[in-house]
Amino acid sequence: MNRRACLSLMMAGPALAATWRPALGQDGVRPLTDPAHPLRPAWESWKALCLTPEGRIVDGFQSGASHSEGQGYGLVLAATFGDVPACQAIVTWTERHLAVREDALLAWRWRQEATPQVTDRNNASDGDLFYAWGLILAEAQGASAEFRPRALAIAQDLARLCLVDHPDGGGRVLLLPAAMGFVRETGVVVNPSYYMPLAMTQLAEAAGTPRLAEAARDGVALIDDLAQGGPVPDWVMIDAAGVQPAPPEFSGLSGYEAVRAPLFALWSGQGQGQAVRAHVAATADDEGAATGQGTPTRIDPRTGEVSERSPHPGYAAVARLAECVQRGGTGSLMPRFDANQPYYPATLHLMSLVVQITTYPRCVPL
Repeated sequence: MNRRACLSLMMAGPALAATWRPALGQDGVRPLTDPAHPLRPAWESWKALCLTPEGRIVDGFQSGASHSEGQGYGLVLAATFGDVPACQAIVTWTERHLAVREDALLAWRWRQEATPQVTDRNNASDGDLFYAWGLILAEAQGASAEFRPRALAIAQDLARLCLVDHPDGGGRVLLLPAAMGFVRETGVVVNPSYYMPLAMTQLAEAAGTPRLAEAARDGVALIDDLAQGGPVPDWVMIDAAGVQPAPPEFSGLSGYEAVRAPLFALWSGQGQGQAVRAHVAATADDEGAATGQGTPTRIDPRTGEVSERSPHPGYAAVARLAECVQRGGTGSLMPRFDANQPYYPATLHLMSLVVQITTYPRCVPL
């Protein structure tokens, strides 16, 4: 798995920060941190599937490897459910095995069968972003006070090493997928799904790094522009003339990576944004469901042609939540959490349920 312009977002720092409060439930509803919350069994099932006692999140489809992305996702989810022991375990393992760079960022992958187990010290900016955000959220749940300064150091190095000016010189800021390898003579290679506006905005506010908030705003505009013609692609090239097709070694389809773009837009309170609309249009077909083939997972953004589907319910959870939110309905066809799926769709599934409960309570699964 390879990894609209919105004027209101110019004032969205406080708004985004207020969108999602994992420690606070809706009126009359238990917060997610309550051990008796109805979603708590889903968290426990996810932990049993993905998290080792040592704090390593295992991607079974990637030969049991662990990535900074997974460690970051796991930490955010653990903090969301107020699971401080899980937070501590995840941080301990991550700091011991992935914090091997000279800066504050994490190496992107650890492989059990490799020697050394970190063979590439390059980072992945989405992993660093979620991990730093998770540290902030975990510290707010009563975890170690040392988590916050570590998060701020990561945020500062993300801003220093993984943000670049748009090649057109217009003052916009782009988020690099990593510190190295994505700025080329022909332009900048960008993965739209690495942008998580809510996390970027809250982290920027906490760390005093306004350029990270600028990148979040510009990222929303970029992603919604990309979605004008269809679902957001996995990868694009950006040069002085604008958006170009991704280089040959990167996927230009809207695939497994890009499904995170509408999910993160929903999480950031942008349920009527173009990325969500495009995802709904691309996945709201009856053919796959009727034939049991599953949710579209690889789509040509230009033609809408579906080349691959998945039966894993995590992808359906994202699509059905997006459909409910975008159409302003009550109730949704989101599937209940199912641990009988690999790490990645299981994680998307649990995230979708968290976003539904915390941000779109009208879209309760039916």
